[in-house]
Amino acid sequence: MSLAARLEDLGRPLVLDQLRHPTVAGIARGDLDDAVFRAWLEQDWLFLHDYVRVFSRLAWQAPAAHLGDLVDLAHATYHDELDLHRALSAEFGADLDGARKGPACAAYTAFLLESAADYGDGLAALYPCMWGYSTLGAHLAADPPAEPRLRRWVDTYADPAFAALARRVGRMIDEAAPDPARAERFFLEGMRHELVFWDVPV
Repeated sequence: MSLAARLEDLGRPLVLDQLRHPTVAGIARGDLDDAVFRAWLEQDWLFLHDYVRVFSRLAWQAPAAHLGDLVDLAHATYHDELDLHRALSAEFGADLDGARKGPACAAYTAFLLESAADYGDGLAALYPCMWGYSTLGAHLAADPPAEPRLRRWVDTYADPAFAALARRVGRMIDEAAPDPARAERFFLEGMRHELVFWDVPV
């Protein structure tokens, strides 16, 4: 079993925990309170800007074969994901300019930015977001919400193109061959941050 596959096995129970979280369950049903999703959009807007910085920090350390991968990931996050957030934020009345990090967002971004000081650690730390959202999207798309705004959000993370980006990160982890125990620790810490991130400040 590859290291990325091992991390995914470890992460699946925590994805199920996310699916049971009230925020994610509300998305799945299509009846999540607008105020909760608005707050989540504001927090994720701030998170994604730092996520781009994480990709950029790792790109500086990357072997030549994966420099382009990390630049592509930074570009897709900065343009595609943030464009989705701009569109949804307008529909939910989110205040992106006035948003401030809550405790969960601040802790998660600090963890990722610190982890990215080391190439292998950083890849393992960020994998919960890439692989986790792709997995969540696939689960939610199996019975998508009828609410059209939330359906568009689900469709973004269920998109095969997003799954392909996640697989690219998995291949980079396998090729970087970090210490498995260390990679598992960084990955599981990232997964725990993912779960707590759904506790949005409203």
